[in-house]
Amino acid sequence: MFHHIRILSLAFFFFSLNISAAQQDTLPKRIQASYVVTKNGQAFANVREQFVVTGNTYTVESTTKGIGVYALLGERKLASTGKLTSKGLQPKHFELHQGDNPKKALLTDFDWPKRKLQMRVKGELKEAALATGTQDLASFAYQFMYLPRPLKNNITVTLTTGKKLNQYVYKVKPEKELFSVAGKPYKTVHLIPVNQGKDQVESKELWLASEQNYILVRFLMVDENGAKLEQTLTELHVD
Repeated sequence: MFHHIRILSLAFFFFSLNISAAQQDTLPKRIQASYVVTKNGQAFANVREQFVVTGNTYTVESTTKGIGVYALLGERKLASTGKLTSKGLQPKHFELHQGDNPKKALLTDFDWPKRKLQMRVKGELKEAALATGTQDLASFAYQFMYLPRPLKNNITVTLTTGKKLNQYVYKVKPEKELFSVAGKPYKTVHLIPVNQGKDQVESKELWLASEQNYILVRFLMVDENGAKLEQTLTELHVD
């Protein structure tokens, strides 16, 4: 079930425009965020994650714990490490672990010189061409900070889930939408899929805090059965 959660299974990211050194210098070096996930309005899981920049490297760690009966699924842990470049985050290695079962682990390496994405699934190696800007499930939410501002028009997103490589196009709605987290209001920009059609069985949408470096505030997915999974920010610490 956890594969439906945004931090665990969202499918997105980015193009290759450079950002200014001035913009990069003003961005956070450490972010700690907590989210609650609901399924059809009922509590499903809690997510805690940390993003840290040290020099020209970054790390992301994310842990999802199920609530109630979903706790039996075990913790789901994501980790991404890589470089900070003029285009933002450039992942080098990604891992996904589900509970204590090593057979469910996904290990991914980004070979940028050879432009190869190497994904290990159940011990088998799968390769794909590595496009500029490709992100993983742990890093992708933080890449929004490094895009030229303001976000506008369409955003093309390339993302590896650890099993495959996906590409999506999202439209940035011009109007701001307001969300409240622990009594604090957040103005957000809303990203909606422009390639959503009858052949696609899932719909995914994002809300990003426009005045807090486009940190993810809300994610909504409607699956092929009409079930709604929603991830909402509950706590945020930025340094």
